[in-house]
Formats: sequence, C-alpha cells, structure tokens
Amino acid sequence: MALSTTPGVAVRKPTKASGPIRLVLARLGFLLAALFGVVTLSFLLVSVTPGDPAELIAGPMATEAEVDQIRADLGLNDSIGTRYVDYMSGLARGDLGTSYFSKRPVSEEIADKLPATLELILLAVIVAALLGVAVGALGAYFRGRWPDKVSRLVTGVFQAIPDFFLGLILIYVVFFVAGIAPAPTGRVGILETAPEKVTGFFLVDSLLAGDMALFGSVVQHLMLPVLTLGLVYAAYFAKTARTTIGKSLNSQQAQFARALGLRERTVVRYAFVESRTTIVTYAGVIFASLLGGEAIVERIFSWDGIGRWSLEGITKLDIPVVQGMVLVAGALTLIIYTVLDIVIGLLDPRISHA
Repeated sequence: MALSTTPGVAVRKPTKASGPIRLVLARLGFLLAALFGVVTLSFLLVSVTPGDPAELIAGPMATEAEVDQIRADLGLNDSIGTRYVDYMSGLARGDLGTSYFSKRPVSEEIADKLPATLELILLAVIVAALLGVAVGALGAYFRGRWPDKVSRLVTGVFQAIPDFFLGLILIYVVFFVAGIAPAPTGRVGILETAPEKVTGFFLVDSLLAGDMALFGSVVQHLMLPVLTLGLVYAAYFAKTARTTIGKSLNSQQAQFARALGLRERTVVRYAFVESRTTIVTYAGVIFASLLGGEAIVERIFSWDGIGRWSLEGITKLDIPVVQGMVLVAGALTLIIYTVLDIVIGLLDPRISHA
C-alpha cells in the first residue's frame, strides 16, 4: 500500500495483474453477449430463407397431403416465435436439432466432421505463415532490389488465383502428371480404414494407434489440400510481413541499433519481435475466415469436413444443418477473436487494458 502526500490518507496502489484481469473479464463478457447475438441472427437468417425443405424431402412424386404432413412433422408450420423458443430451449440442453435427411443429431455430425476441418485449416495456416513471413521478410530486407521484385510478383500471382482453382491445378500436375501425391479421395485412401477415433484428428489418432503406414498415408492425403490453402494465404501473410517488418527495419530503433554496432541479424530479429503482434493477429483472422471459406476446397478433395457437410446442407435446404454450421462457425470465430485479443493485449504492453 502506498501513502499519499496528504497526512493520514492511504492510497492503495493498483496491482500489476489488475489490467490483464480486467482485459480478460471484459472480453469474456463481450463473448457471451456476442454469442447470443450470433445464435439469434443465425436462426432468423436461416428461417427466412426461401424454399421448402418438405418438398425436397418428399420428392417430386409426393402428393400435397404428404408434403403438408412432412411440414407439420418438422414444425415448419409453427410461427417463427415458437420455433425460436424451441430452438433456444434445445440449445440450452445441448440439442442442435436433427438433420432432415440423415436423421442424425446435428451435434453428432459436427463432432464427427469438425476435427477434419480444424486439422486441415491449422496445418494450412502454419504453412501459410511460415512461407508468407519468409517471403515478406525477404522482400522487406531487400526492398527495391530484385529479390523484392520477385517476391512481390510471386505474391501477386498467388493472391490472384482462387484457392479451388489452384487445387485443381495441383491435382492435375502433382497427382495426374507427376504421380507424387495420392488421389484426392479424402483423408485416407479408398481401401484404407480410418484410425479408431480418439481425437478426430487422423494425424494424432494414427500415431496413437501405432500405425505408421496409416500415418504416412494421412500425411500424403493432407499434402495437396494443405498446400492449396497454404500457398494462397501465404500471399496475404507475405504482404503483411513485408509492410510491418520493412517498417521495423527502417525505424529509428533499428538505425540506432546499427549505429551501436549490433550485428545485422540481431537487428532483423528485433524487427521480427516488433512485428509479431501484427502477424499473430493476421494468423487468427485467416484461421477464422477459413472456417467457413474452404468448403469448395473440401469438395474438390473429397474432404469429409464441416465445410463440405454444410455446403450439402445448403443445397438440400437442411435447416438444422445450416443453423448448426452458422452457429459453430460464428462461435469459433468469436472465440478465436476473443483469445487473440487477450493474447495480443498480454503480449504488447502498449495496448490499454481499460
């Protein structure tokens, strides 16, 4: 406790951890409010979508009475207020509904397919960050010279190519022509059996099962989809890294460090450290955007993930599946942004915790 200049009056000095604690509590409070908003908005958007899933379920040969019966069984004749109350009460019990077509609980299907998408996205972001930061740092260090011009050209090319189109090119070149990669048949080969589910991540589960042959197959089947997403999004990392690292290398701190006689690699390392918050932030943004943005890539590679599953649900007007996908993608995005906000706030002391 610190004493004030006024006799007899004591002023308690704020603890060092009060700022970070306030930051965490404030972000968690915002997360809860935002999750409620995502749930409500996802329900309303899907509920007002044109089309009648009962007609798709019944088929073209069904009578009007049969369609009406299916619509009544699914609760589609209820008011939107009644359906919203039922949906929220189900969420409170952990029930996300049942798929109109597979008749399986949506929560079970999400649990089965989400690990495949997370495994793909996580590896793709790691590849994109490593390649992009390396290329961006090279361009920043040799700014205006030929390595910078080459890196900017490569970055511009990959940034202009849609990820699904690059995936088709890689399938043709690497699989069909060169025969290096296996056929795009999903997470394992057609004749192979998936490892016993423990975590849902095939890389981890195959290692836990001690099946190194299956582990090698999983790695090979991951190669093309990870490379597809990694190359495209490495271009975005490269542009960000070139700007931030270049600014750090030309800052007054870097010039002062060189004037003191520090080695150039030390100055470059300091530039990386100064740019870490921007790069980490960008990694979180890319990861969150890929949660709902790589569905076509999953479709191309027959990847049994949540993106491909939700795309099929949209085409079939499977409302519980679409609502479950929107809810999961929105919740994971909010969680990622909240964790990212907390981590950046703790890493960078210049950020206010108010």
